[in-house]
Amino acid sequence: MFRGVFVRRGFSRGRRRPTPAAALALAAVAGVLAPAAAAADRDAGYRASGDGLSAVVRYTEYGVPHIVAKDYAGLGFGTGWAQAADQVCVLADGFLTVRGERSRYLGAAGAPDGSLSSARTNLASDLYFRGVREAGTVERLLAAPAPAGPGREVRELMRGWAAGYNAWLKRNKVTDPACAGAGWVRPVTALDVARRHFALAVLAGEGGAVDAVTDARPPGAASVAPADPDRTAKAARALTPAGSTDMGSNAVAFSGATTRTGRGLLLGNPHYPWHGGRRFWQVQQTIPGVLNTSGATLLGGVVVTIGFTEKVAWSHTVATGVPFSLRQLTLDPADPTVYLVDGRPERMTRRTVTVPVKDGAPVTRTQWWTRYGPVVTALGSAPLPWSAAAAYALSDPNTGNLRLPDTGLGFARARSTAGMLAVLRRVQGLPWVNTIAADAAGHTLFTQSQVLPRITDELAERCSTPLGRVVYPASGLAVLDGSRAACSPGSDPDAVQPGVFGPSRMPVLRDAPYAANSNDSAWLANADRPLTGYERVFGTVATERSLRTRGGIEDVSALAARGGLTVADLQRHQFANRATAGTLAAADAAKACPAVLPDAPEACAVLGRWDRTMRTSSRGALLFDRFWRRFAAGTASAGAPVWRVPFSAADPVRTPHTLNTASPAFGKALGDAVAELRAAGIPLDAPLGDHQYVVRGGKRIPVPGGTEALGVWNMTVPVWNAGAGGYTEVRHGTSHVQAVGWNGGRCPVARTLLTYSQSSNPLSPHYRDQTELYAAGRWVTARFCERDILADPHLRVVRVHG
Repeated sequence: MFRGVFVRRGFSRGRRRPTPAAALALAAVAGVLAPAAAAADRDAGYRASGDGLSAVVRYTEYGVPHIVAKDYAGLGFGTGWAQAADQVCVLADGFLTVRGERSRYLGAAGAPDGSLSSARTNLASDLYFRGVREAGTVERLLAAPAPAGPGREVRELMRGWAAGYNAWLKRNKVTDPACAGAGWVRPVTALDVARRHFALAVLAGEGGAVDAVTDARPPGAASVAPADPDRTAKAARALTPAGSTDMGSNAVAFSGATTRTGRGLLLGNPHYPWHGGRRFWQVQQTIPGVLNTSGATLLGGVVVTIGFTEKVAWSHTVATGVPFSLRQLTLDPADPTVYLVDGRPERMTRRTVTVPVKDGAPVTRTQWWTRYGPVVTALGSAPLPWSAAAAYALSDPNTGNLRLPDTGLGFARARSTAGMLAVLRRVQGLPWVNTIAADAAGHTLFTQSQVLPRITDELAERCSTPLGRVVYPASGLAVLDGSRAACSPGSDPDAVQPGVFGPSRMPVLRDAPYAANSNDSAWLANADRPLTGYERVFGTVATERSLRTRGGIEDVSALAARGGLTVADLQRHQFANRATAGTLAAADAAKACPAVLPDAPEACAVLGRWDRTMRTSSRGALLFDRFWRRFAAGTASAGAPVWRVPFSAADPVRTPHTLNTASPAFGKALGDAVAELRAAGIPLDAPLGDHQYVVRGGKRIPVPGGTEALGVWNMTVPVWNAGAGGYTEVRHGTSHVQAVGWNGGRCPVARTLLTYSQSSNPLSPHYRDQTELYAAGRWVTARFCERDILADPHLRVVRVHG
C-alpha cells in the first residue's frame, strides 16, 4: 500500500530530482501503477491515446477520488477517468458546445445550459464556437511558449485528461438517463479540453456576448437610433461578472494573530450553478514528491481550482473588474464594413461559418471582425446599433489567455501566500476572479489579480466617446474611440500579454487580521485597511456595499476581534444563515405592520418573532423573503429609497439603515406576500425548510440559506413554484465549501462540503449524499494525509490505465 511519507514532505518543482523521501514514495506507488511507456512521448500533439498512461484512483466516503500518478499525463488520465465516471453526460454536453455541434445533434432551436457562454440557442452557440474552432484560436494559444501560453505540465495534463475520459467511455456503459445511448457522447481530444478552458476564460467577455456577435449584420438603408447611454450603462453593470445572476462567492482569510494556533484559517464559499457544466467536482491530485493538492475543480478542469495543500489554502470570489471594453468605430460612408483608423480605411474580416442542423439544412452566417474584436449589436438588453456611420467592436483580452490551469497548478506548488502572489504575478491567468488565501505560517492575502484591459482613468477621459463618458463612470466599461490608434490601451512592462494591466497595478492586501470579499470591489477587503488608488475598471471606491458584504464584514471583523479562532468557528459562521436585511429591517417592518395590515395580526406577530436567519427551522423567514423581494422591487420602480438614513462613505458598513416604512411600496409588498402564501396554502410561520427544498431520488431535502438581496452569506437562489409548495429547486448558490486551518501537525485541518453532491447521475450513490449533509449543516472531514485515506472504511481502490 502507499506510504504516508510522500504527503509529509515539501514538493519539488518542475523537473528537479526527487528528495529521498519522494523517491521512496515513487517506489511504493510503482507496485500498483502500470509500467510506463518505454520512452516518453515528447510531442503528443492533440491526440488522446492513453497508451502507457496510468493512475490509481482511491475513493473515500461521499465518492471523493484521491488520484495518484507518476507524472502529469498520468494525473490528467486519472482525473479525466474519474470525472467521466461521475459526470459523463454533463461533460459530453460541454464538449458538444465547444465543438460547435449542438445543432447537429440536438437541433438549432434548443438551448445550451449557459455554463460555457451566454448563447440563447444551440445555433448561436455553434456559430460562435465553430468560428473559434475554424479560426484556430485555441491552437495558437497552445503554440505560444510559456508564460504567454500554457506550460508543459498543463499540456500533459490536458493530453492525459482526454485519454482518461476516452478510456472510461471505451470500458464503461453510460447509465445516466440524461445521455445513455446518445450518439453525441464521443471521445475527445486534448484540443477539446483546451477549448473548454478557453470558453471559461472568455465567459465574461466574448462568451457573454455570443448572440450579439452572431447576430451582427451590416445596416440596410433605414436609419437607426443611437445607443442609449443610461440603458447601456445598466446593461453593462448586469453583464460584468460581479453583476451576473449565476455567479458569486464569499471568502475570508484570518491571520495567525486571530487564531488559536497562530496559523492561518480560510473559509471559501463560492456561489455557482447547481446544474450544468459549471458545477464543481471534488478531488485530491498527487504526484509523489512533486504535487499534492486537494479541493475542487470546475467540470472539465485538469487541476484543482480552489483548494488547499500542506501549507496553503485558497479560494476565489467573482471580481468587479470589467474584463472587456468596446470600441466605437467610425465607418466609411461608402461601405459600412470598412472602418477608419487615423483616417486610413480597414476592411472588416468576414468570418463565414456553416453549422449542420439536425433534420434541416445547414445554416451559414457571417460574423464581422475587426482589429479590436468582433462587431456586436447589443450589450445584454441594450442595443448597440450598427448604422451607416458607426458600429461597435468588443475587445476581450482573455481571448489571449489560456493560463487559468497554470495558475491552479502554481497554487498547488506554492508554499506560502507570498508564493501564491508570485504565481499570480508570473502567470497572470485569472480572467474574472479575486484570490483570498491563508497559509500555515499565519499569513493572509487578498488580491484582485485578474486579466483586465489596460483602461486607465486617464485613457478613458482622453478617449471615451460621448456614450463612454456616461457608461464608464457608471459601470467601469470603457467605450473608446476606435478611430484613433492612440486610444489603444498600450502595455505595462510587467504584463504577460499586450494590452492588459501588469501585476504591479493590481489591488493587493497582505497580512491583514482578516481579508474578505463578497463580490464587491477590493475597497473593503478589510474595513480597517481600505484599498484605494486603483483604476475605475477594477471597481468602485467609497460606494454603497451589498447587504451580503456588510453582514459579512460585521461578522468576520467581530470574529477577528474575538480571536482564538479555529476551523470550528468557520463552520459555525458558514451555517449561521444570518439575513442582514432581517437584522436591519424586520423590527421596523413588524412595528409598522399593524397600521398597514390591520386585518392580519398574525403576519405582524410572525415578523416580530422571526429569528432573522434563513435556517431550515426558521419560522417567518419565508414571509420576510417574499415581502422583501416585492418591497425592494417596488421602491426601485417608484424611485423611492429603501432606507431612511442614506449611505455614508464615512460609515460604509452600517449605512444605509432604518427601513422606509412610509413608502407606498411597503404596505403593498407586505399585503401581497401574505396573500400569496395564504393562496398557496403555506402557513405564515411555516419552517423555511418545509417550503425551500430540492427533490433528489424522490426524497424532499430541505435547503438553508437565502439570496443576495437578503444579505445571507450562505447564499441560496431558489426557484419559486407556489403550486408545488414554495421554493422547489435551487438555481445556484453555495457549492463547494471548504474550511481549512493548521495545528502544527503534518496534515491540514480541513472540512469540506459539496452541496449538490459529486454526481449528476440519479443512479449514482453520490447523487444526493452531500446534499443531505448540507440540509443538516454537517461537513465532510477531508482526508488529505495517507493515514486518513487508508483508515476510511469506505475506501475503494481503482487502478486505471490506457
